[in-house]
Amino acid sequence: MTPPALQTQDLSKSFGPVQAAWDVSLSVARGETLALLGPSGCGKSTVLRCVAGLEKPDSGRVYIGGQDVTQWPPEARNVGLVFQDYALFPHLNVLGNVAYGPRMRGKPRAQAEARAREALALARVGELERRLPAQLSGGQQQRVALARALATDSPLLLLDEPLSNLDERLRAELRADLRELFAQVASGVLLVTHDQREALALAGRVAVMRAGRLVQQGTAAEVFERPATAWVAQFLGWANILPQGGGSALLVPEGAVTLGVGEDCPVLARQPIELGETVTVQHPLGPLTLHLSVRELSLAGEHLALEVNPNRVQTVPDDR
Repeated sequence: MTPPALQTQDLSKSFGPVQAAWDVSLSVARGETLALLGPSGCGKSTVLRCVAGLEKPDSGRVYIGGQDVTQWPPEARNVGLVFQDYALFPHLNVLGNVAYGPRMRGKPRAQAEARAREALALARVGELERRLPAQLSGGQQQRVALARALATDSPLLLLDEPLSNLDERLRAELRADLRELFAQVASGVLLVTHDQREALALAGRVAVMRAGRLVQQGTAAEVFERPATAWVAQFLGWANILPQGGGSALLVPEGAVTLGVGEDCPVLARQPIELGETVTVQHPLGPLTLHLSVRELSLAGEHLALEVNPNRVQTVPDDR
Protein backbone atom coordinates (compact mmCIF):
# COMPACT_ATOMS: atom_id res chain seq x y z
CA MET A 1 0.00 0.00 0.00
CA THR A 2 1.30 3.44 -0.94
CA PRO A 3 1.89 5.52 2.20
CA PRO A 4 0.14 8.90 2.44
CA ALA A 5 1.99 12.01 1.38
CA LEU A 6 1.58 13.33 4.93
CA GLN A 7 0.53 11.92 8.26
CA THR A 8 0.72 13.59 11.65
CA GLN A 9 0.11 11.73 14.91
CA ASP A 10 -0.90 13.59 18.08
CA LEU A 11 1.11 16.67 17.10
CA SER A 12 1.35 19.26 19.90
CA LYS A 13 3.21 22.56 20.10
CA SER A 14 3.26 25.35 22.68
CA PHE A 15 4.93 28.74 22.82
CA GLY A 16 5.51 29.50 26.49
CA PRO A 17 2.11 29.42 28.20
CA VAL A 18 0.24 29.39 24.86
CA GLN A 19 -0.74 25.95 23.58
CA ALA A 20 -0.87 26.46 19.80
CA ALA A 21 -1.69 22.87 18.78
CA TRP A 22 -3.10 19.94 20.74
CA ASP A 23 -2.87 16.30 19.58
CA VAL A 24 -3.41 17.10 15.90
CA SER A 25 -3.72 13.92 13.81
CA LEU A 26 -4.41 14.18 10.10
CA SER A 27 -3.36 12.62 6.81
CA VAL A 28 -3.12 13.71 3.19
CA ALA A 29 -3.08 11.10 0.43
CA ARG A 30 -1.00 11.52 -2.70
CA GLY A 31 -2.95 13.54 -5.23
CA GLU A 32 -5.32 14.82 -2.55
CA THR A 33 -5.87 18.37 -1.28
CA LEU A 34 -6.72 18.84 2.41
CA ALA A 35 -7.71 22.29 3.64
CA LEU A 36 -6.77 23.04 7.25
CA LEU A 37 -9.43 25.63 7.98
CA GLY A 38 -9.94 27.88 10.97
CA PRO A 39 -9.92 31.47 12.26
CA SER A 40 -6.73 33.45 12.76
CA GLY A 41 -4.75 32.24 15.77
CA CYS A 42 -6.30 28.76 15.89
CA GLY A 43 -2.96 26.98 15.35
CA LYS A 44 -3.23 25.91 11.72
CA SER A 45 -0.04 27.67 10.58
CA THR A 46 1.78 26.18 13.57
CA VAL A 47 0.82 22.71 12.36
CA LEU A 48 2.09 23.53 8.87
CA ARG A 49 5.38 24.87 10.23
CA CYS A 50 5.86 21.70 12.29
CA VAL A 51 5.25 19.62 9.15
CA ALA A 52 7.76 21.73 7.21
CA GLY A 53 10.38 21.48 9.98
CA LEU A 54 10.33 25.21 10.68
CA GLU A 55 9.09 24.48 14.22
CA LYS A 56 9.89 21.49 16.40
CA PRO A 57 6.80 19.90 17.98
CA ASP A 58 6.73 19.30 21.71
CA SER A 59 5.26 15.85 21.11
CA GLY A 60 3.81 13.74 18.32
CA ARG A 61 5.20 12.54 15.00
CA VAL A 62 5.35 13.77 11.40
CA TYR A 63 5.52 11.28 8.51
CA ILE A 64 6.12 12.32 4.91
CA GLY A 65 5.81 9.59 2.32
CA GLY A 66 5.79 7.04 5.13
CA GLN A 67 9.09 8.23 6.66
CA ASP A 68 9.30 9.62 10.16
CA VAL A 69 10.79 13.10 9.59
CA THR A 70 9.98 14.56 13.00
CA GLN A 71 13.63 15.25 13.79
CA TRP A 72 14.75 16.08 10.25
CA PRO A 73 15.78 19.62 9.31
CA PRO A 74 13.59 21.49 6.79
CA GLU A 75 15.97 21.03 3.87
CA ALA A 76 15.88 17.24 4.24
CA ARG A 77 12.09 16.90 4.16
CA ASN A 78 11.56 17.42 0.42
CA VAL A 79 8.41 19.51 0.67
CA GLY A 80 7.31 22.39 -1.53
CA LEU A 81 6.41 25.54 0.42
CA VAL A 82 4.24 28.46 -0.68
CA PHE A 83 3.88 31.32 1.80
CA GLN A 84 1.51 34.27 1.76
CA ASP A 85 4.41 36.74 1.41
CA TYR A 86 5.86 34.98 -1.71
CA ALA A 87 9.46 34.90 -0.26
CA LEU A 88 11.13 35.22 -3.68
CA PHE A 89 14.85 36.00 -3.95
CA PRO A 90 14.93 39.64 -5.12
CA HIS A 91 18.32 39.31 -6.86
CA LEU A 92 17.29 36.31 -8.99
CA ASN A 93 15.01 36.49 -11.99
CA VAL A 94 11.90 34.32 -12.21
CA LEU A 95 13.71 31.40 -13.85
CA GLY A 96 16.51 31.56 -11.28
CA ASN A 97 14.01 31.57 -8.40
CA VAL A 98 12.15 28.53 -9.70
CA ALA A 99 15.30 26.61 -10.68
CA TYR A 100 16.82 27.19 -7.23
CA GLY A 101 15.10 24.19 -5.63
CA PRO A 102 16.16 21.61 -8.26
CA ARG A 103 19.68 23.05 -8.22
CA MET A 104 19.88 22.63 -4.43
CA ARG A 105 18.80 19.02 -4.90
CA GLY A 106 21.79 18.37 -7.13
CA LYS A 107 20.37 18.73 -10.63
CA PRO A 108 22.68 20.22 -13.28
CA ARG A 109 21.79 23.75 -14.37
CA ALA A 110 20.29 22.68 -17.70
CA GLN A 111 18.02 20.07 -16.09
CA ALA A 112 17.04 22.45 -13.27
CA GLU A 113 16.09 25.19 -15.71
CA ALA A 114 14.16 22.74 -17.90
CA ARG A 115 12.14 21.62 -14.87
CA ALA A 116 11.66 25.26 -13.83
CA ARG A 117 10.21 26.10 -17.25
CA GLU A 118 7.78 23.18 -16.98
CA ALA A 119 6.63 24.43 -13.56
CA LEU A 120 6.32 28.01 -14.82
CA ALA A 121 4.15 26.80 -17.69
CA LEU A 122 1.90 24.93 -15.23
CA ALA A 123 1.56 28.12 -13.18
CA ARG A 124 0.90 30.12 -16.38
CA VAL A 125 3.80 32.54 -16.03
CA GLY A 126 6.30 31.03 -18.46
CA GLU A 127 6.61 34.29 -20.39
CA LEU A 128 7.96 36.07 -17.28
CA GLU A 129 11.09 33.98 -16.75
CA ARG A 130 13.55 36.85 -17.31
CA ARG A 131 11.85 39.37 -15.02
CA LEU A 132 12.92 40.19 -11.48
CA PRO A 133 10.40 39.85 -8.63
CA ALA A 134 10.17 43.65 -8.28
CA GLN A 135 8.85 43.80 -11.85
CA LEU A 136 5.91 41.46 -11.09
CA SER A 137 2.42 42.08 -9.76
CA GLY A 138 1.28 40.35 -6.57
CA GLY A 139 -0.62 37.72 -8.51
CA GLN A 140 2.38 37.04 -10.73
CA GLN A 141 4.68 36.73 -7.73
CA GLN A 142 2.36 34.21 -6.12
CA ARG A 143 2.27 32.15 -9.31
CA VAL A 144 6.07 32.17 -9.41
CA ALA A 145 6.17 31.05 -5.76
CA LEU A 146 3.81 28.21 -6.64
CA ALA A 147 5.96 27.24 -9.64
CA ARG A 148 9.02 27.18 -7.37
CA ALA A 149 7.28 24.68 -5.09
CA LEU A 150 6.17 22.54 -8.03
CA ALA A 151 9.66 22.47 -9.56
CA THR A 152 11.05 20.43 -6.67
CA ASP A 153 8.81 17.45 -7.55
CA SER A 154 8.07 17.09 -3.85
CA PRO A 155 5.54 14.49 -2.68
CA LEU A 156 3.95 17.17 -0.49
CA LEU A 157 3.03 20.80 -1.14
CA LEU A 158 2.37 23.10 1.82
CA LEU A 159 0.46 26.34 1.16
CA ASP A 160 0.06 28.85 3.98
CA GLU A 161 -2.74 31.35 3.21
CA PRO A 162 -1.45 31.60 -0.39
CA LEU A 163 -4.14 34.03 -1.63
CA SER A 164 -4.54 36.30 1.38
CA ASN A 165 -2.38 39.13 -0.03
CA LEU A 166 -4.34 39.37 -3.29
CA ASP A 167 -7.38 41.47 -4.11
CA GLU A 168 -10.71 39.71 -4.61
CA ARG A 169 -10.53 39.61 -8.40
CA LEU A 170 -7.07 38.03 -8.39
CA ARG A 171 -8.07 35.62 -5.63
CA ALA A 172 -10.99 34.34 -7.68
CA GLU A 173 -8.79 34.00 -10.76
CA LEU A 174 -6.00 32.18 -8.94
CA ARG A 175 -8.48 29.93 -7.09
CA ALA A 176 -9.73 28.64 -10.42
CA ASP A 177 -6.19 28.04 -11.68
CA LEU A 178 -5.13 26.32 -8.45
CA ARG A 179 -8.09 23.94 -8.63
CA GLU A 180 -7.06 22.94 -12.15
CA LEU A 181 -3.39 22.69 -11.22
CA PHE A 182 -3.96 20.54 -8.13
CA ALA A 183 -5.85 18.08 -10.32
CA GLN A 184 -2.75 17.71 -12.52
CA VAL A 185 -0.10 17.05 -9.86
CA ALA A 186 0.56 13.82 -8.01
CA SER A 187 1.66 15.57 -4.83
CA GLY A 188 -0.44 15.72 -1.71
CA VAL A 189 -1.45 19.29 -0.86
CA LEU A 190 -1.98 20.74 2.62
CA LEU A 191 -3.67 24.12 2.27
CA VAL A 192 -3.87 26.36 5.35
CA THR A 193 -6.63 28.96 5.07
CA HIS A 194 -9.16 30.96 7.08
CA ASP A 195 -11.32 31.45 3.97
CA GLN A 196 -14.30 29.09 3.77
CA ARG A 197 -14.82 29.69 0.05
CA GLU A 198 -11.18 28.88 -0.62
CA ALA A 199 -11.42 25.60 1.28
CA LEU A 200 -14.62 24.57 -0.47
CA ALA A 201 -13.28 25.50 -3.91
CA LEU A 202 -9.88 23.86 -3.64
CA ALA A 203 -10.03 20.93 -1.24
CA GLY A 204 -11.62 17.52 -1.43
CA ARG A 205 -11.36 17.18 2.35
CA VAL A 206 -11.50 19.78 5.11
CA ALA A 207 -10.17 19.73 8.69
CA VAL A 208 -11.52 22.49 10.94
CA MET A 209 -9.39 23.82 13.82
CA ARG A 210 -10.45 25.80 16.87
CA ALA A 211 -8.11 26.96 19.65
CA GLY A 212 -5.39 24.49 18.69
CA ARG A 213 -7.61 21.43 18.31
CA LEU A 214 -9.15 19.66 15.36
CA VAL A 215 -12.92 19.80 15.85
CA GLN A 216 -14.13 18.19 12.61
CA GLN A 217 -12.68 16.38 9.59
CA GLY A 218 -14.41 15.04 6.51
CA THR A 219 -15.11 15.66 2.87
CA ALA A 220 -15.83 19.26 1.99
CA ALA A 221 -19.50 18.38 1.46
CA GLU A 222 -19.78 16.60 4.83
CA VAL A 223 -18.23 19.45 6.79
CA PHE A 224 -20.13 22.26 5.07
CA GLU A 225 -23.50 20.48 4.95
CA ARG A 226 -23.34 18.67 8.31
CA PRO A 227 -21.28 20.71 10.77
CA ALA A 228 -20.50 18.82 13.96
CA THR A 229 -21.19 21.67 16.39
CA ALA A 230 -22.84 25.07 16.54
CA TRP A 231 -19.42 26.77 16.52
CA VAL A 232 -18.42 24.99 13.30
CA ALA A 233 -21.75 25.95 11.73
CA GLN A 234 -21.33 29.57 12.76
CA PHE A 235 -17.77 29.70 11.45
CA LEU A 236 -18.88 28.22 8.13
CA GLY A 237 -21.54 30.90 7.75
CA TRP A 238 -24.75 29.17 8.77
CA ALA A 239 -27.34 31.81 9.55
CA ASN A 240 -29.98 29.82 11.45
CA ILE A 241 -28.50 28.37 14.62
CA LEU A 242 -31.18 28.26 17.28
CA PRO A 243 -30.64 27.28 20.95
CA GLN A 244 -32.47 24.24 22.26
CA GLY A 245 -32.83 22.65 25.68
CA GLY A 246 -29.97 20.57 27.03
CA GLY A 247 -27.20 22.71 25.59
CA SER A 248 -27.87 21.74 21.98
CA ALA A 249 -28.69 23.82 18.94
CA LEU A 250 -30.91 23.46 15.89
CA LEU A 251 -29.35 24.10 12.50
CA VAL A 252 -31.97 25.10 9.94
CA PRO A 253 -30.68 25.25 6.34
CA GLU A 254 -32.60 27.46 3.96
CA GLY A 255 -33.41 24.38 1.91
CA ALA A 256 -35.49 23.15 4.84
CA VAL A 257 -37.83 26.17 4.67
CA THR A 258 -40.77 26.38 2.26
CA LEU A 259 -41.91 29.94 1.60
CA GLY A 260 -45.40 31.14 0.89
CA VAL A 261 -47.62 34.19 1.23
CA GLY A 262 -49.53 34.49 4.47
CA GLU A 263 -49.87 36.11 7.87
CA ASP A 264 -48.22 33.36 9.93
CA CYS A 265 -44.77 34.87 10.53
CA PRO A 266 -44.01 38.59 10.75
CA VAL A 267 -40.83 39.89 9.14
CA LEU A 268 -38.67 41.29 11.94
CA ALA A 269 -35.87 43.00 10.03
CA ARG A 270 -34.54 43.66 6.57
CA GLN A 271 -30.97 44.26 5.51
CA PRO A 272 -30.17 44.96 1.84
CA ILE A 273 -27.66 42.60 0.28
CA GLU A 274 -26.06 42.51 -3.11
CA LEU A 275 -28.30 39.95 -4.80
CA GLY A 276 -31.61 40.48 -3.04
CA GLU A 277 -32.48 40.95 0.61
CA THR A 278 -31.93 39.18 3.90
CA VAL A 279 -34.97 39.06 6.14
CA THR A 280 -35.32 37.87 9.71
CA VAL A 281 -38.65 36.14 10.31
CA GLN A 282 -40.20 35.17 13.62
CA HIS A 283 -40.98 31.44 13.61
CA PRO A 284 -42.01 29.17 16.51
CA LEU A 285 -38.53 27.61 16.39
CA GLY A 286 -36.97 31.05 16.81
CA PRO A 287 -35.92 33.93 14.54
CA LEU A 288 -34.92 32.61 11.11
CA THR A 289 -32.72 34.56 8.71
CA LEU A 290 -33.56 33.92 5.06
CA HIS A 291 -32.19 35.18 1.76
CA LEU A 292 -35.10 36.15 -0.47
CA SER A 293 -35.15 37.32 -4.02
CA VAL A 294 -36.70 40.73 -4.61
CA ARG A 295 -39.64 38.99 -6.30
CA GLU A 296 -40.26 36.74 -3.29
CA LEU A 297 -40.15 39.67 -0.92
CA SER A 298 -42.54 41.75 -3.02
CA LEU A 299 -45.02 38.88 -3.10
CA ALA A 300 -44.74 38.25 0.61
CA GLY A 301 -45.13 41.80 1.85
CA GLU A 302 -44.57 42.18 5.59
CA HIS A 303 -45.52 38.59 6.45
CA LEU A 304 -44.51 35.15 5.24
CA ALA A 305 -45.98 31.70 5.54
CA LEU A 306 -43.13 29.37 6.48
CA GLU A 307 -43.01 25.61 6.77
CA VAL A 308 -39.86 23.97 8.14
CA ASN A 309 -39.18 20.38 7.10
CA PRO A 310 -38.19 18.63 10.37
CA ASN A 311 -36.27 15.96 8.45
CA ARG A 312 -33.79 18.61 7.29
CA VAL A 313 -33.19 20.17 10.71
CA GLN A 314 -30.03 19.08 12.55
CA THR A 315 -29.39 19.06 16.29
CA VAL A 316 -25.78 19.57 17.40
CA PRO A 317 -23.90 20.53 20.59
CA ASP A 318 -24.06 24.26 21.24
CA ASP A 319 -20.41 25.07 21.91
CA ARG A 320 -20.39 28.71 20.85
